[in-house]
Amino acid sequence: MAWVLLVVLALALAIATYAWFEAGWLRRRVLEVELAGISAELDGVRIAHLSDFHLGVRGRGQRAAQAAVAWVAERRPELVFMTGDLVSRRAGLTLLERLLAELPGCIVVLGNHDFADSRDPFSERIDGDELDLLENVTVLFDQAVDVELRGQRIQVVGVDPRSYALYEARPGELADPRAHLRILLCHFPGVVRRVPEGAFHLVLAGHFHAGQIVVPLPGVRLRLAHLGKGDFEGLFRYGRTALHVSPGLGTTFVPFRFFARPEVTELVVRSSLMERDAITPEVTSRGM
Repeated sequence: MAWVLLVVLALALAIATYAWFEAGWLRRRVLEVELAGISAELDGVRIAHLSDFHLGVRGRGQRAAQAAVAWVAERRPELVFMTGDLVSRRAGLTLLERLLAELPGCIVVLGNHDFADSRDPFSERIDGDELDLLENVTVLFDQAVDVELRGQRIQVVGVDPRSYALYEARPGELADPRAHLRILLCHFPGVVRRVPEGAFHLVLAGHFHAGQIVVPLPGVRLRLAHLGKGDFEGLFRYGRTALHVSPGLGTTFVPFRFFARPEVTELVVRSSLMERDAITPEVTSRGM
């Protein structure tokens, strides 16, 4: 039976090798997203969404993050957003500073890993003064900021992961109905269920890493991270609000991804006057 053990070990090694490779195999995806009630002037606006860098830990996620930032910098979208978990350890701060310098003007919210609020034993708490390097970007902590684009006012609201965890965040109260486009940034996709219906046109989140380790079974994808959760990756619709959940770029616990490639996404806004009342399925097109 020794040969059986050898086969099992060889198979395990092959899977681990592929999973290590996949952690740096970046997908560059472009998706169109219809937003009900926005003006025709905003049709075609391009929004880059990046999330979950987890810099500072060993693995190929760092490679994916660098490639993602280079792609966004080359394409020069009108808006660039990051939705948290930028660093897992102090060792990643230098690289983060360098990557942010390539994306001036981007708007950022932080995630639980940025404050070591995680079960990941490799995560390291980063003090507030160590994040001063974020001075070249806009970081939102339960705050709103306005951006003028194509003569239209875009309101961006960001959620602090600490107040979100305590159920103290109230992003819906910051939404200004006079803004031509309202965007909510939060590390956690579940925020879409905590805001009034229609308060925001678009919600951007991350956190789930698309499951990170996924076992593809007939008719189902068993995601080993965050069991029982929904809205793992892609586009979803909640009434008049569109939710995009980024698969992210880095890894936690183990430096592997399996059937859950890292991704940088460009969302192309399409104006739509149609009212949406029901949740529609996740977009399944795999893009670039």
